[in-house]
Amino acid sequence: MSARIVHIASNTFREAVRDRVLYNLIAFALLLSGAAILVGQISIDIKRLVVINLGLTAVSLFGVVIAIFIGIGLVSKEIERRTLYTVLSRPVRRWEFIVGKFFGLAGTLVVNTFFMAIGVFAALLFVSHKFARPDALILVALYFIILQFLIICALALLFSSFSSPLLSAVFAFSLFVIGSFAEDLRGFAGMAHGLTRWLASAAAYLVPNFSAFNVISSIAHEQPVAGQLVLHNTLYALFYAAMALSGAVLIFEHRDLK
Repeated sequence: MSARIVHIASNTFREAVRDRVLYNLIAFALLLSGAAILVGQISIDIKRLVVINLGLTAVSLFGVVIAIFIGIGLVSKEIERRTLYTVLSRPVRRWEFIVGKFFGLAGTLVVNTFFMAIGVFAALLFVSHKFARPDALILVALYFIILQFLIICALALLFSSFSSPLLSAVFAFSLFVIGSFAEDLRGFAGMAHGLTRWLASAAAYLVPNFSAFNVISSIAHEQPVAGQLVLHNTLYALFYAAMALSGAVLIFEHRDLK
């Protein structure tokens, strides 16, 4: 990785960390983890189940909001402030700018996930009073959540490379919602016929399959995750993020910034 990409990534990370909304979202995630403790207190024999479900769901949802909210403005803010022209006037290529922004946002989300995960483990320790071996499976769910964030980051950059922040947010959030039901969409495609089947199949395989990354319920019920699924999700997330990031680079390379 070139020094220019590292420099852009570090600047993006610092700017994202300074964003007050970022801290608000983290606070909400931690509060939701605290709410899981309260719900667990009034539930009979399912404290751990409730805490893990609500805690990890909070990490996932708020992380997606952070990725979309910050990602859609990474390019547009630079153009509005006219700082992009200063950056590109230096020996910095456009693709390096996009890739640096991606790594900066991805790093921000990894750090935020780490702190939100601490809240989940703290809530779990509070209700269970100790950690058990099955609790290590939570790390697998967190890993899948981070893979999900990588795809969201790339998609947010892709849309922000050619669209307004509002439309970019709508596009990214819509893909997240549709991708969360990708398996259902594929099931519908299997039952459909003719042109509808072709269109549904194309949509099912084009949108990111976020449902494959959702193992929260399985983890909460102490069901192990197959190593093959971990490998498949890793390769899938890296491939999809790389394709979306390549699209962002291609569009930004040909965009008229005047």
